[in-house]
Amino acid sequence: MSGSWSPALSPDGRHAAYVSDRSGSPKVWVQPVGSELTFLVDTGEEPVVSVHWSTGGGWLACVLAPGGAPRTEVWLVRPDGSALHQVAGFGTDSAENVRWLPGRPLLAVTENLTTTLLVDAEHGTRSDIATGELVSLFDVSPDRSRALLRQGPRGSRYIAVRDLATGVDEYVTSGEQACFGPDGSVWARSDAGERPVLLQGSVLRAESDDAEVEAFALTSDGTKLAVLWNVDGGRSALTVDGMPVELPGWVVSQPAWSADGSTLAFTAEGPGQPHGVWTWTLPGGLVPVSVDEVVEKAIHPTLRRFASHDGLEISGWLFEPLGPGPHPTVLWLHGGPEAQERPGHGPLFQSLVDRGIAVFAANVRGSSGFGRSFVNADNGALRYGAIADVKSCVEHLVATGVTDPERVGCMGRSYGGYLTLAALTTYPELFAVGIDVCGMSNFATFYEHTEPWIAAAAVSKYGDPVLDADLLRDLSPITRIDNLRAPLMVVHGENDSNVPVIEAEQVVEALAERGVEHRYLLFPGEGHELLHRSSRAEYLRETVGWLTRHLLSLHSLSAH
Repeated sequence: MSGSWSPALSPDGRHAAYVSDRSGSPKVWVQPVGSELTFLVDTGEEPVVSVHWSTGGGWLACVLAPGGAPRTEVWLVRPDGSALHQVAGFGTDSAENVRWLPGRPLLAVTENLTTTLLVDAEHGTRSDIATGELVSLFDVSPDRSRALLRQGPRGSRYIAVRDLATGVDEYVTSGEQACFGPDGSVWARSDAGERPVLLQGSVLRAESDDAEVEAFALTSDGTKLAVLWNVDGGRSALTVDGMPVELPGWVVSQPAWSADGSTLAFTAEGPGQPHGVWTWTLPGGLVPVSVDEVVEKAIHPTLRRFASHDGLEISGWLFEPLGPGPHPTVLWLHGGPEAQERPGHGPLFQSLVDRGIAVFAANVRGSSGFGRSFVNADNGALRYGAIADVKSCVEHLVATGVTDPERVGCMGRSYGGYLTLAALTTYPELFAVGIDVCGMSNFATFYEHTEPWIAAAAVSKYGDPVLDADLLRDLSPITRIDNLRAPLMVVHGENDSNVPVIEAEQVVEALAERGVEHRYLLFPGEGHELLHRSSRAEYLRETVGWLTRHLLSLHSLSAH
């Protein structure tokens, strides 16, 4: 099944541009809203991460990932596919955080988290706006006197307004999303309190006692406000000017208005429902733009909340096969660690449940969506608590009759791959099988080989590679690789420069030296994520095969 994401609307809301992998790899498509007619915009061979339609309608800004790697480039192209040319991310630079400024043919871009600039689409010029360590550009005032910036490392990012004449910053709030309103006021998703809220200047515009403001979208004229909420352990809610919008899926993301404020676009997904692009208008309601059919037999997960080893409440989404337990079970650990496991589309989970294997997609400490204290509860030396959460998940599943303690697997991607390796080497007696997908195995080599801006931003989460060298060595799974007993599959993209392939290679080499059963699945032409459908299909096939062989064969052996 294909998916569609990154919706961007023409100024009048009558056409939508989006990214879809229906052709095999992520490409840009343009489609009239309400029609099935689609047009592929040729941006070359490289996979596309996102697309953004200029407020004047003349340009699409496309973010490309050469070789599937984390390094990205920005290219401009006309909506009819003409005049394709690169404007940012040249050479080894990486360009991100792309946003068209309202009413102007100006594109805000950040390179390497050190240089912010405006690209003038009509004149083909680049203007430096502000520079600094770990800085990113949100917006520039119409008179170019002020810039709205995000600064700081992961977990400590804040928003500031910089006077471009004097270079003086005015602190706004901690947070990761902001824009100027048409009156010059600053709208910001603030993380300063326990739960994220929406501020206009110092005025509170949206808050909840039991939900987080996840994102917001303000029309260019400031007359309409869409707020996306994270509720009930990871489901979504959406309001427009305070009124709820009926959603077509459990999880919604990327809300974006057309320039004239008539139409709202977003991405929606759910169990058995790949992410698709939708629009909403008042009074017209929802219109599907690029949406696949929902798999009716898909298992819908239930939310489990329970106390971890130290009393802290953690949670996760349980996908349970039909019929009585206990079941063989796979514990899935998400990346980030600031990400959140949510009840969206998961072909791997559904495939395992179809074969009688339960999946518990955990949100251990360090996950987002549960308040500021929780997301920071694994920083530095607190990471030992997150590793212990993995054991608490297994104990909960066994105690409640879900899981057969002799048939437990553990797997995860990126930081979840690291946490999988940490759990397998800390609690080897708990697991019958494991899969590490592009996870860190050695913090020293990670810091040495990852992109410089990734390393700089990670210090606040993991620790300083010099000052905290002893801590990071003790937290590195490679330090305890002698303890690993479970058969392990290691999966990595050859071009990954976020978590470089050396993190996989040293694990594979160590297991080979020790005679531990393992499999190494390396994907050429892919980076930190598998962007091509063929790669994802192979990953799904091999992963399901590895897990079923080691979890279901145990049952067959015990039965005989």
